Amino acid sequence: MEKKIFAMDMDGTCLDSRSRISDETLTWLHRAKAQGVEIIPTTGRPLSCIPHQLKEEKIYRYVITSNGAVVTDTQEGKTIFSALMPLETAVSLMEECEGSGLGMTAHIEHEYLLQGRLLAALGRLHYGKDASNAKAIRKLIPYAKACQKDVEELQFFFFSQSARKRTQASLAGHTGVAAAYTDHYVEIYSKDADKGTALAAAARYLSIPRDNVACIGDGENDIPMFQEAGIRFAMGNAVPALKSAADKVVSSNDENGVAQAIQCLLKYNNRRSI
Repeated sequence: MEKKIFAMDMDGTCLDSRSRISDETLTWLHRAKAQGVEIIPTTGRPLSCIPHQLKEEKIYRYVITSNGAVVTDTQEGKTIFSALMPLETAVSLMEECEGSGLGMTAHIEHEYLLQGRLLAALGRLHYGKDASNAKAIRKLIPYAKACQKDVEELQFFFFSQSARKRTQASLAGHTGVAAAYTDHYVEIYSKDADKGTALAAAARYLSIPRDNVACIGDGENDIPMFQEAGIRFAMGNAVPALKSAADKVVSSNDENGVAQAIQCLLKYNNRRSI
């Protein structure tokens, strides 16, 4: 079997709605690895908050984090690719947006930094053990300045509409960054960072052709990954744009969609559709 990449999104894809990886999914991930498939978690999370089940199972070596800002060889502790936000830009955004109704977090040097205990408590409530390595910081701006490191990603949580509007106005003045909004927060990262660019960099590093690169996801931030993969799976719970771009739509994240995709991938060859 030719060597392949299987790049998989985490939240909403590999993890179910309770932020857990099912036994069936883990079984098929191990089968894929045993057949030479390079499993590459591809996530908006920083490296320190990769799902603990994956860490414990030792399924992966390479990982794409912070929405494509960094690709890491975890075995050698080596950065393969990075597209970081300059510290000056990150600090400017935080200073412009901080205030009433806004919660701030940052990914710096693989760590997840949260300003204040409230966000840390919410993180533990939502992500459980996966959030155990997150760090609560009393004041994020001076901490970031002291680190003197460029930033993988910022996340601003909206507890009021005024905080959202303040953030939107600030981002309009920063052309060097990209932003992905949800109902409750926005992820901010370098305009040169996305999952597709990172996946292409990983494939080049591993000398694996595009036709042998497979991916699976559920959200709009997975679209760039689809553009760089030869085999594309969308979850049953995926956004419509991702489903329309997929070669195959599998079951939802609560119905072992990733396991289903791996079964298809292991049967796939260039002469037969999935």
